Amino acid sequence: MNSLTTFAATATAFFILGLTLALPTKSAEPLPANFLYTSAGELESNAAILARPDIEGVQVVYNWKRLERAEGEYDFSQIDADLATAEKLGKKLVIQVQDRFFSPEARNIPEYLLTEAQYGGGLVPQVEEGKSEGYGWTTMQWNPAVRARYQALLHALAQRFDGKVFAVNLPETAIDVTEAPDDTGFTCDGYFAAELENLTAARAAFKASHVVQYVNFWPCEWEDDRQYMSRLFEHAATNGIGLGGPDIVPWRKGQMKNSYPFFNQYKGKLDFVGMAVQEPTLAYTNEKTGKSFTREEFVEFATDYLGVNAIFWSAETPWLNR
Repeated sequence: MNSLTTFAATATAFFILGLTLALPTKSAEPLPANFLYTSAGELESNAAILARPDIEGVQVVYNWKRLERAEGEYDFSQIDADLATAEKLGKKLVIQVQDRFFSPEARNIPEYLLTEAQYGGGLVPQVEEGKSEGYGWTTMQWNPAVRARYQALLHALAQRFDGKVFAVNLPETAIDVTEAPDDTGFTCDGYFAAELENLTAARAAFKASHVVQYVNFWPCEWEDDRQYMSRLFEHAATNGIGLGGPDIVPWRKGQMKNSYPFFNQYKGKLDFVGMAVQEPTLAYTNEKTGKSFTREEFVEFATDYLGVNAIFWSAETPWLNR
């Protein structure tokens, strides 16, 4: 494999030769910065993309288990390595601290949270309505003992990386958990309060880096009928907190009933707005054209309607691989 320096020089040469095309836009608004999106352990293999002159930084997802091997025993070696790679290329690093997962096998929180009684099992399955089998897991943030450990992790990360990373990113608010009576202790209000508390703790810990909460949907809410969405946006605007989301899908009906109108309402009022075009997003179809959304369509909607400052593009994005 070529060195990072060679990657950077090659990407720059391509740019100068005009192989990286300028993005046309109708908008008078500044275009969002382009960031790469990838998972922990995959940045080195995507270094050629990160080295491109039109890529400003990278968002990397780290699961909780990777960062805390045992109670209070933190392992930030992968973040150290990724930060070194980013800095060598003159790029910014955004770290996402992942506590919810989208595979039945992915139970990626520390073992002590799964086994010790005070944590209640640590995880609950995510189950789509009408189905009996779960497709993934979410951490029981509404359990005060679990939440205290998550906030301890955020504090430890801030001690090491505040001001060194561009931003810390908390994962999406959407989870598939119901309020049906069970032994998990889940309630809709309890979950909302827990997520707001975690976000506030992150903002208090990270004083120099941006703090960004991903928000798309809230369980138990539709069209802000419980005022979760409106309260979150007002809290973020008042407290210097950034917001974002895992998907840019222009005018998609579900999002237009939930987070998207609030991004439009709060344009220019949030500390930072970062949204992603991940692998599933690339497969969505524009109902008007019957085709997958183009790069230009993603960027135009992100710029004009959502007020996005940065787009986190999947490494699988076609225009990044041309």
